[in-house]
Amino acid sequence: MRPTDPITAGAPAAQASVRPPLPVKLVVAGGFGVGKTTAVGSISEIEPLTTEAAITEVAAGVDDLSHTPSKTTTTVAMDFGCLTIDPTLKLYLFGTPGQERFGFMWDDIVEGAVGGLVIVDTRRLDDCYAAVDYFEHKQIPFAVAVNAFDGKVEHDLDEVRWALDVADGVPLLVFDARERGSVRDALLVVLEQALHRAEN
Repeated sequence: MRPTDPITAGAPAAQASVRPPLPVKLVVAGGFGVGKTTAVGSISEIEPLTTEAAITEVAAGVDDLSHTPSKTTTTVAMDFGCLTIDPTLKLYLFGTPGQERFGFMWDDIVEGAVGGLVIVDTRRLDDCYAAVDYFEHKQIPFAVAVNAFDGKVEHDLDEVRWALDVADGVPLLVFDARERGSVRDALLVVLEQALHRAEN
């Protein structure tokens, strides 16, 4: 009987252990100034790619800055970041622009995504209707994350669900876009939704 080659005996196991993680695309969406760029930046393990541009006087006349008076820039294309969940799974995060006038870019950004996180500011719920409608229309699994600005929300989750008219099966949660752990937990909820959809 030929002796086992100590160099090649563990080769299949070694190759399996260095197999690259499965890439999974998620989209972070929502209205203007709700915290999309902040969320991607707080969770990304690389320096996030952003397409921030200064808010000019012309844009300020179009975009409602009453609830975000200190906001001086806005996303004009997309945000991008990534996060390795474990050795088998890596998330690629794409943040959409919030203004309606950039809506023509959404189809390209969302293509290939398994799910979406719609971020909501309860002070202006109407800003996120378009994002909710988009994911519902495209039948893409999503969760709604209420960003706790100043550590609080203006309405409880039952009121938010009623106002957005989202189905009971759509997860609704409160999170803080500035906190890495909070963003991670919200993204894991989206992953669970995508996995549930894939199994049914």
